[in-house]
Amino acid sequence: MNEMHELIELEERGWRALSTAGDAGKKFYASVLREDAVMLFPGGMRIVGRERILESLGAQPWDSFQIENPAIIPLAANAATLVYKASAQRKGSEPYVALISSTYVHDGAWQLVVHQQTPA
Repeated sequence: MNEMHELIELEERGWRALSTAGDAGKKFYASVLREDAVMLFPGGMRIVGRERILESLGAQPWDSFQIENPAIIPLAANAATLVYKASAQRKGSEPYVALISSTYVHDGAWQLVVHQQTPA
């Protein structure tokens, strides 16, 4: 199993889903979020729990995104954190650049447990 490749692919799938109009983001994250997942965003936004996170999705899709310098931090045999820099832009908005960490646990499949974005 190539852990690095799998987790980067999951993050890219998430970004692609959030770059698609409609419910693509909700469908993707419904398949990958653990029930007790937490997402932390700039401005002090903290969303706790799979259902609340799914309810929060639906913003204007990203027009473009780029993942830069991804790296894996192994935490245990079945857990790892992916860290990277993301650059993204929505139509009519300033570019968004952030340092991102996503922590996953593998229990039959990778599940997203914690996701944090820090403006860069």
